[in-house]
Amino acid sequence: MPPQTIQIALGIAFLILSLGVHEAAHAYVADRCGDGTAREEGRLTLNPMAHIDPFMTIALPLILYMTSGFIFGGARPVPVNPMRLRYPLRDMSLVALAGPISNLILALLFSVAWKAMIYWGGMPTSAQAPRVMEMALTFNIILAVFNMIPVPPLDGSRVMAYLLPNSLRESYVSLERFGLLIVLLLVMTGSLRMVLGATLGPMIDVVDALTGGIW
Repeated sequence: MPPQTIQIALGIAFLILSLGVHEAAHAYVADRCGDGTAREEGRLTLNPMAHIDPFMTIALPLILYMTSGFIFGGARPVPVNPMRLRYPLRDMSLVALAGPISNLILALLFSVAWKAMIYWGGMPTSAQAPRVMEMALTFNIILAVFNMIPVPPLDGSRVMAYLLPNSLRESYVSLERFGLLIVLLLVMTGSLRMVLGATLGPMIDVVDALTGGIW
C-alpha cells in the first residue's frame, strides 16, 4: 500500500477516534448534570463505533478528500434531554463546551506526541508518523473551532443562547430550523474555509506554546 494511502487512512482513523471522544465528552457532562439519556442509549463510551454516522463520519471525509483534498466530518449527535438537566440553560452550555474542549485536549496530546517523535525520536518532520500526528492535531483544532461557530445547532450556539439576554434568546434559538442550511451555505460560499483558515494558524501557535514550544 502506498505511504500516502496509509497516511490518509490513519488520518481518517484518528478523525473518527476524535469525533468519538467529542461525543463521549458531551455524554459525560450531560450525565453529570443530571441527564442520563446518552448513557442509557450506550453513548457514554469512547468506543467510536457507538458514535459513527455512515455519511458524516465515513463517506463525507472521503468525498471531500477526493474532490478537494480537504478532510472534514461529523459524528452522530449525542441525545440530550434539557428537561432532565438540573439547570437546563446553563447545563446545555456546559454540555456543548465539553466537545470542543475535548478536541483541544486531544490537540495538546497529539502535539506532545509529534514533538516527542521529532525532538526525542530524531524523526524527520516528513516521516509518516509525525505527519499523521500533525494531521490529527489539525483535525482536532478544526473540530473545536468549527463546533464553536455560533450557528444553531453547533455547540457554539448553545453557549451563545446561555449568554444572550432573554429578549433575544428565543429568536436566536429559532434559527436552529435553518441551521443545516446556514452551515451548508458557509461551506458552499467558502466562508467556512475562511474562518478555519484565519483561526487555524493562531490556534496551532497556542497549542505549540502550551506544549512547551521547541523542546
